[in-house]
Amino acid sequence: MEDGQQAPGWFERALAEPFDHRHVDVGGARIHYLSWSRDDSLPGLILVHGNGAHAQWWSFLAPFFLDDYRVVALDLSGMGDSDHRDAYNAELYAQEVMAVARDAGFGRDTIVIGHSFGGFVTIQTAIRHGDELTGVVLVDSPVRPPDYQWERDPRRSPIRRKRSYPDFATATSRFRLMPPQDCKNGYILDHIARHSVMEVEDGWTWKFDDRLFEKITITNSGDDLRRLPCRVGVIYGEDSYLFDQEIADYMFKVLDESVPFTAIPEAQHHLFLDQPLAFVAAVRTLLAEWRHSRPNRRRPVAG
Repeated sequence: MEDGQQAPGWFERALAEPFDHRHVDVGGARIHYLSWSRDDSLPGLILVHGNGAHAQWWSFLAPFFLDDYRVVALDLSGMGDSDHRDAYNAELYAQEVMAVARDAGFGRDTIVIGHSFGGFVTIQTAIRHGDELTGVVLVDSPVRPPDYQWERDPRRSPIRRKRSYPDFATATSRFRLMPPQDCKNGYILDHIARHSVMEVEDGWTWKFDDRLFEKITITNSGDDLRRLPCRVGVIYGEDSYLFDQEIADYMFKVLDESVPFTAIPEAQHHLFLDQPLAFVAAVRTLLAEWRHSRPNRRRPVAG
């Protein structure tokens, strides 16, 4: 982080946009979400965060879409201000996304955008509830070829064991992006860090469930991509460690030529932290095209 970095005006204006904190119960867990709206007649846009993250990763971006959408960003169970579970799976996460959509009053014109792990959740939501969605956008969420050669052990949990820190300042100073990467926009990292910790008996610690990947059942494959029944868009960081050209080529082949793939220049995996305004422009362009065209993507064949 760059200490003392001045936040630009667009960032301050976005955070000043009014929003509500809301909750909905899903499978015995209380799910927290943020809600923005200027016009209750508009369609819904759902933002799904990545692994170990939370809804506030989207709070400086959501207002950019309010001219055309009502927007919500949820905390998936085991993360943010939502409850932890004894076990996590794809069905429960899909239920959480759709329960938030219904609680917010969204209809069948809803679009879901998911980053990284949130993209996996978005795929599973679309497979189960695609008839209730207009489309999904996968943001640096790689579906790898079956024979993909990993550069690191794929069995290693991306979540490290949590530590406690003596005070809020010490805890937030320890915030790091996972997977590791540089990010020059320290004001964004500061904002996210402040919403990533909670007070506990012996100090401050991270909000996420650090045993989530020991208790989870969720996978994504090329077959899952083929089964998506709604419109699909893919946005990724041109310099992403997790989304290389081999993965992009594979996903493009599995999907079809009607699916737009957009690479954000000078962006790594956490692309909307690296290049937030370029990311907003890419998403707004994609969604505008969807609003003014008919889908021509082939529907998956049953069986």
